[in-house]
Parts: sequence; C-alpha cells; structure tokens
Amino acid sequence: MECKKDRNTKICTCTYDSCGRRGVCCDCLQYHLAMKQLPGCCFPPEAEATYDRSFKAFARAWGL
Repeated sequence: MECKKDRNTKICTCTYDSCGRRGVCCDCLQYHLAMKQLPGCCFPPEAEATYDRSFKAFARAWGL
C-alpha cells in the first residue's frame, strides 16, 4: 500500500508539529497504542491541545 503522508499531513489535526510520525498514520497509531494512548486526531481540539493522549483523557473529552 502506498503511504499518503503528504495528504495526511495536510489534514492532520495533531498540534505537535515536530513529531516525526506526523502524517504517517500507521506509525502514529502503532506508537500511541504501544504507549496505551490514542493519537491526537482522536480528540476534540481543546483536549488535543493538552497533549494528554491517555484513554482516560479520551473518555473525559467525549463525556464517556
């Protein structure tokens, strides 16, 4: 499968611009899941800006 990094980078909502995984969604997801986290794109903007990628933060952000 072809990587769509250029396209993904343009629509990525993560505000951590210096991340080397930015736009490479498969690497980003693999990294965060290994850390028991979710990537920034799973969060609403105000929660993403806190850089707390934990499952608890995800549930809190979405009122779960």
